[in-house]
Amino acid sequence: MKRIERERYLDDLISLGKTDLIKVITGMRRCGKSYLLFEIFTSYLESIGTAQDHIIKVDLEDYKNKKLRNPDNLYRYVESRIADNDKYYILLDEIQMIDDFEGVLNGFLKKRNVDIYVTGSNAKFLSKDVITEFRGRGFEIKMYPLSFREYMSAYSGTIQAGFNEYMLYGGLPQILSYETEEQKVRYLKALFDETYIKDIKERYKIRRNDDLEDLINIIASDIGALTNPNKLANKFMSEKKSDISYETVKDYIDYLCDSFLIEKSTRYDIKGKRYVNTPYKYYFMDLGLRNARLNFRQSERNHIMENVIYNELRYRGFNVDVGVVPIVKTNGDGKQQRSNLEVEFVCNLGSRRYYIQSAYRIETDEKAQQERASLLKVDDSFKKIIVIGEETPVLRDEHGITTISIYDFLLKENSLEL
Repeated sequence: MKRIERERYLDDLISLGKTDLIKVITGMRRCGKSYLLFEIFTSYLESIGTAQDHIIKVDLEDYKNKKLRNPDNLYRYVESRIADNDKYYILLDEIQMIDDFEGVLNGFLKKRNVDIYVTGSNAKFLSKDVITEFRGRGFEIKMYPLSFREYMSAYSGTIQAGFNEYMLYGGLPQILSYETEEQKVRYLKALFDETYIKDIKERYKIRRNDDLEDLINIIASDIGALTNPNKLANKFMSEKKSDISYETVKDYIDYLCDSFLIEKSTRYDIKGKRYVNTPYKYYFMDLGLRNARLNFRQSERNHIMENVIYNELRYRGFNVDVGVVPIVKTNGDGKQQRSNLEVEFVCNLGSRRYYIQSAYRIETDEKAQQERASLLKVDDSFKKIIVIGEETPVLRDEHGITTISIYDFLLKENSLEL
């Protein structure tokens, strides 16, 4: 398989090398963290003249390093490798496999000539741990599966065929090394059940396995749909005759989010400039895992494309909310009725903001008006974009609303400025 450079993450590591913080690469298992650290970043260090004996690499998941999972042994090993006052790079993969890892890392921080980089995976090393354990001395780099542009850099077929496979099998790098559909399906199903779900059950000591499994299926079936823990608990009660509580459902969802399987998007009142607490939307960080969970039975392309757009925006560093535009209509009786229009994505990064709608197909004027309706009600000057799932030239109407194809949106770095 062709090497995929993951340039966005490499640039982050290079720029953060000027700080004395612990660089913590988090993300779901098999999204490429180890490869980024041990192959891509190591190659960079060697290219700038770093001697190999000044790059201390430890893969803690490797059985041959089992003794180094003891914090005292690891500390002594790394200390024994530091032989002079020149700079050393400490690269530790799967740091969560060490008890008291925070004590070991904080001990390394006291050494003036070391730069520390670690990876940690889903259910055993959460982003919230970075905040609590290192107290301002750690910087998290959240890594996602392959973007479509990264995926296509190693895919040999057409863009259209690549996009179809990307929506079906997702962006975990290993998927590109399998040639048959059967191999890809088997890999994704085994990964979901034997790695991700097993991690969650073991870490949180889940006793109601069936309820957790059912909840995952419901969220996977309803990507992009508004929901909340209370609504889900009621659904369990009415359809599955389960007495699962709101608190348990909320905890299970938090576990899935903290484990990098799903992400939550919160509703934002665009006119009122405030967040609306519930309901939320949930998206899968990798669609291949989502589809495998449902045995590839639900392949509704409009919802899947919406998830792809969400993931791309998060990969680019945007905070992404669900936009709400309150409106007032007069009904046939002359009475006023309040309702909400939805802007699927309100994207913010620093001073930049974009309003984005996802529409797999716009086949009629009525559908076009429907997609534009909420955007027309947003009365600020930030850019408004409709992404459609077919090839089209970039179009801009008299209201300043831009329409672009999903291919331009995903493959062009400056697509939001077209």
